[in-house]
Amino acid sequence: MRRNILITGASSGLGRGMALEFAKNGHNLALCARREEHLISLKQECLAIDRTLKISIRTLDVNDHDAVFETFKAFASQFNALDRIIVNAGMGKGASIGTGHFEANKETATTNFLAALAQCEAAMEIFRKQNHGHLVTISSISSLRGFRRALTVYAATKAALSSLSEGIRIDVMDTPIKVTTVHPGFIRSAINEKVKKAPFMVDTQTGCKALVRAIQREPANAFVPVWPWAVMRYVLRVAPLSWLARMS
Repeated sequence: MRRNILITGASSGLGRGMALEFAKNGHNLALCARREEHLISLKQECLAIDRTLKISIRTLDVNDHDAVFETFKAFASQFNALDRIIVNAGMGKGASIGTGHFEANKETATTNFLAALAQCEAAMEIFRKQNHGHLVTISSISSLRGFRRALTVYAATKAALSSLSEGIRIDVMDTPIKVTTVHPGFIRSAINEKVKKAPFMVDTQTGCKALVRAIQREPANAFVPVWPWAVMRYVLRVAPLSWLARMS
């Protein structure tokens, strides 16, 4: 059992939902995010599920790369070992390229890839020292193809994260360190709360239960919820651009 789990971006959305599901399954949790008040509330919710759990919280802006390394090392010391680290923090700002929103697009690119790289580096330093661990990166079904509008840069960053994760996986093949890339479909969360319609959208709790089930299996890649995304991933790879336009 991966007893001690660190989750970034834990204060809301998928991070918060996964934390609650892992608490139900008896895991100790190291939770970090920018908003301290939300972390405090989440800690209390997790302890209400199981008072015997060890729940630790720390504020962290993942774009402060030095702080990422410091925070991960502090959690590893506090818990003696970290068994699983979930690189979840991200954002979905942005607009069509060339429409005057470079700063928003750059912010998404920086947070979703450069900050994810820092988190992967910090996590793998810990796992290599321990000689065990499970790195989980939260990518997206959008990583399979290009998309338009606000999804253009977002999808590109998730494609980069998926590729990064696979490279790490190859690097530690046949070792006690495992790497899982999770590709969620459309799950309602803070990042997409303004999106009125999206195909096969599920609520946060349903989506987070599917995420945790997939993570616990520790596959190389997981597409969740399994229905329809385990099938749709093959469709998306060959879908015409007109289909992709309708999905974004």
